[in-house]
Amino acid sequence: MTKPLTCPTCAKVHVPALGHRLGPFCTPRCQLVDLGRWLSEDYRVPDSGPPPDPGDGSEPQEPR
Repeated sequence: MTKPLTCPTCAKVHVPALGHRLGPFCTPRCQLVDLGRWLSEDYRVPDSGPPPDPGDGSEPQEPR
């Protein structure tokens, strides 16, 4: 038996059927809503800070 999952979009608890290909989402609609949030940049991966300055001499830079 598969353990119950909580849909990250609508918070509905569901038990995925065998062969369930929607990940943690309960419906294709919830999956698309989540994708839309990523594409509209509602969700973002946190930035660890500014990129290193290429002129600081720490690493040789490849020519572009």
